[in-house]
Amino acid sequence: MVLTEVLRRKIEEMPRFWKRVLLIGFDVVTLIVALWASYALRYAVWWPDISPERVFLALLAPAIAIPIFIRMGLYRAVIRYLPDTAIWTILKAMAIATMIWVILVFLMEMSGRGIVPRSIPFFYFALGAALIGGSRFTTKIILSHGTGLRRDERPVFIYGSSASSVQLAQALRGNGNRFIVGLLDEDPGHHGRDVGGYRVYNPANLPRLIEQYGVQEIILSLSTISADRRRSVISKISGLGVKIRTVPDISDLVDGRYLANQIREIEIDELLGRSFVPPDPQLIDSIVKGRVIMVTGAGGSIGSELCRMIVQWKPECLVLFEANEFALYKIERELAGLTRCPIVPFLGSITHPGRVNQAIETHKVDVLYHAAAHKHVPMLEANALEGIENNVFGTLTVAKAAFEAGVGHFVLISSDKAVRPTNVMGATKRWAELIIRQMALEAERHGTGQHFCAVRFGNVLGSNGSVVPLFKQQIAEGGPVTVTNPDMTRYFMSIQEAAELIVQASALSVGGDIFLLEMGEPVRIGDLAENMIRLAGFTVRNDENAHGGIEIRVTGNRPGEKLFEELFYDMANAMATQHPKILRADTKLADHDDVLQALQALKAAVDTKDEQAARATLFRFIGLEFPPSSTT
Repeated sequence: MVLTEVLRRKIEEMPRFWKRVLLIGFDVVTLIVALWASYALRYAVWWPDISPERVFLALLAPAIAIPIFIRMGLYRAVIRYLPDTAIWTILKAMAIATMIWVILVFLMEMSGRGIVPRSIPFFYFALGAALIGGSRFTTKIILSHGTGLRRDERPVFIYGSSASSVQLAQALRGNGNRFIVGLLDEDPGHHGRDVGGYRVYNPANLPRLIEQYGVQEIILSLSTISADRRRSVISKISGLGVKIRTVPDISDLVDGRYLANQIREIEIDELLGRSFVPPDPQLIDSIVKGRVIMVTGAGGSIGSELCRMIVQWKPECLVLFEANEFALYKIERELAGLTRCPIVPFLGSITHPGRVNQAIETHKVDVLYHAAAHKHVPMLEANALEGIENNVFGTLTVAKAAFEAGVGHFVLISSDKAVRPTNVMGATKRWAELIIRQMALEAERHGTGQHFCAVRFGNVLGSNGSVVPLFKQQIAEGGPVTVTNPDMTRYFMSIQEAAELIVQASALSVGGDIFLLEMGEPVRIGDLAENMIRLAGFTVRNDENAHGGIEIRVTGNRPGEKLFEELFYDMANAMATQHPKILRADTKLADHDDVLQALQALKAAVDTKDEQAARATLFRFIGLEFPPSSTT
């Protein structure tokens, strides 16, 4: 083992020029030895007679072969990454060199006189090819599969032993600084076997293998197995203190692109247990294609994802309405490279009626997705008047402008925090829902045929201000990861899935609807933090691991936070739709006069900057006490 490591290090440190010189010199000696061995085999003696003619032929053999080897590229290849198919090039080069050598032997009339028996060329070809090819592949094994590693190499296991796994391993050998220790497969029939030159190990032995080989990373090549099985594999290996990454299926990759470039980190949404339902193209097409679409809050996390999805379905025009200049610039630049449909950026606040009216009327908007809102719970608790102004009266401004301009479909992006809210953010979202329902009633009374609806769902992974990016940042900084209450539960879904379901829900609207997106099972925040720490390749510091890993620090509930969230006021009233992930709440439209009167009272409190009165009105109208009597 020590000798192999020393030899490996010496070869790696040698300049490329001297490596080629060494290889050519080795081949010269090897070919001479092959010819000598051929005579030894022919005469069955260790030391055949050495005549001047035989010495000349021994020197002639490498003089013929080396130029052929150079011409056929045997000295251009990097031995560490030598492909298995190189054996055919070696055999071809050796066959040509042998034939030329035989021709010269005949021309010099050395054949048949005891100098070169007829069997010698066959022995020479076989031994030369074996020694030349064997030396190269032995060196490759020492360099690529030895027990030692270069200083910059990271030991890696690939989970899976399919053809895609082997191709990934081969791509990684020549790309980056990963060293493939072997493959992992749960099939007992594969354990101990070599697949594509890599040993297959039992995943049950991973803790020992990780310690033995110093493995720092496991790459999953399991795209063909079920989602449940994939989650099971991730759960088993996520607590072993190694980074877990994945690659897409080989059939999904564009030809010519390296698999190594497709490696990515495991996303936390892959552990949520959510079943995937492909979007219904008819629903999306009916609401988007050929229409003028406007998205408020277009630079935010939900708004920008809505825009990315909408442009793929060929709208006539997409209007981006955003108050943040840089966010608007960023999404407009991104979308311009994704589509040929016109992208119109509008810089303005939803609380400015003139700017909102201009955006809607100038381009004759057909469908409006209202995603603009202040959403950070503690921030709105500290700035209640701004939250009410933006979320309640901003929604009223946009909804009125849409109604007056004859916008066919208006969709409010709501939140599960609107159900029995205990904070300003949730209460303002509930008010926004009631405003939209009231607008739907107005549209029905006037027979305009307009559809106003709201889509309510939980947290989206990776959205601005959400807990997941915060946890990622804290883990990257080495911890601690802070949670307010580890027993707190929240619903989560990916931003992409949320955007798809929002658009499909809007196509199902008949007016006054509150759609509820099926969010699966709620996730315990403490478990979320632990899973993210483990997926990053760290361990959790706790009583059993007091001196290592990343600590989870409990900071206590913040003002207005609930221990759990709900999607329904009454689960029994949830009705199914034609989409399995979209439910419709069976609600009655609010009385028009009550909403108007409540808005007037709320507006008066905001105008006079009376936060206490504004909070009281905010919660009283939706049937809750102020201040909230509980944070649960």
